Amino acid sequence: MYLKHLALTDFKNIEEIEIDCSPVLNCFAGDNGEGKTNLLDSIYYLSMCKSHFKTGDTANIRDKEQYFIIKGIYDHRQEEITVSCGVKRNGKKSFKLNVKEYERLSEHIGHIPIVIITPSDTSLISDSGEERRKFLNAVIAQTDRDYLNALLKYNHTIAQRNKLLKSGNIDSELLKILNESLSNSGQVIYEKRAALIQAFTPTFREVYASISDSKESPNLLYRSDLSRGRLAELLEESLDRDLFMQHTTTGVHRDDLGMEIDGRAVRYAGSQGQQKTYLIAMKMAQFHIIKQHAGFSPILLLDDIFDKLDTGRVERLITLVVGNGFGQIFLTDSNKNRLDRLLEKTATDYKLFRIEAGKAELIAEPSSKSIENETPSEEI
Repeated sequence: MYLKHLALTDFKNIEEIEIDCSPVLNCFAGDNGEGKTNLLDSIYYLSMCKSHFKTGDTANIRDKEQYFIIKGIYDHRQEEITVSCGVKRNGKKSFKLNVKEYERLSEHIGHIPIVIITPSDTSLISDSGEERRKFLNAVIAQTDRDYLNALLKYNHTIAQRNKLLKSGNIDSELLKILNESLSNSGQVIYEKRAALIQAFTPTFREVYASISDSKESPNLLYRSDLSRGRLAELLEESLDRDLFMQHTTTGVHRDDLGMEIDGRAVRYAGSQGQQKTYLIAMKMAQFHIIKQHAGFSPILLLDDIFDKLDTGRVERLITLVVGNGFGQIFLTDSNKNRLDRLLEKTATDYKLFRIEAGKAELIAEPSSKSIENETPSEEI
């Protein structure tokens, strides 16, 4: 699976862009604020039906315009597919696969697997457990339809239960039905998250060691209320507290990840370089998990990943991802010279674009390729 052609109209600061993409490596150089990250976010949007960042749909429409359009043409095992998205100001979002519009956006999740690494990923370490739950959801929902359905059902049911708790007029029969529904969907979520962490951790540690040169020992712990028992019973035990707080205080919506280096919380004990290495290792492990389940490589978006990494870690990271069966990569950097040095070292198909004021200009590609018609590896 790779993106052949991308077209944008009035998305964020981008008035209009059309680019033909390399099936292997695409680099975007330009100063901060010129549109590099927005371009990557548009690719993410085509996979996940939303921005990677905390912005509503209409907030992504360029100033004073009435809509944005994103269109991508993909090659999936020699078959061409088109994904398009349109959002109108004060209107609904339209999402289409080829010419057919989705009735539910959740039906699209997983068709075009994707992994993104950005500077904003520090929120996984510094912010609340909500960010880490979003990470778990982003990994599993792209490969497991049962998980996504259970998550949607759980979120809908807990909203109903919280509304009932706030009303002060408790219908015991309705509460029992809601508790059982939460317990059933919550158990699915809990078991699949636990299984993910068990499968995820060895790869995460291996990737971390390859980037850090085995200088530290990272660990990842899954913490959930459901480790104490079935959710229906936990909800009964916490009812008095829930009535007082007027919301549900136990369940998988409170799950979290313990993130450690050498037995200490990375949030407090890790340097900036260690924290960034930790986050990159998590995302690379996400990549491998999705690839294993999908049977082909997800698209990899790398936004300004070299900042705060020392030279040794940068070189090991480049060796890890470029020319190593990672499929199609989109990479941004404000330092064009660094991209030039990267491309000099790689014998692979690539395109280098300059991004300025929301415009894209192709400025380099191999004049004579050492590999013919290279496409991303479909091997697991």
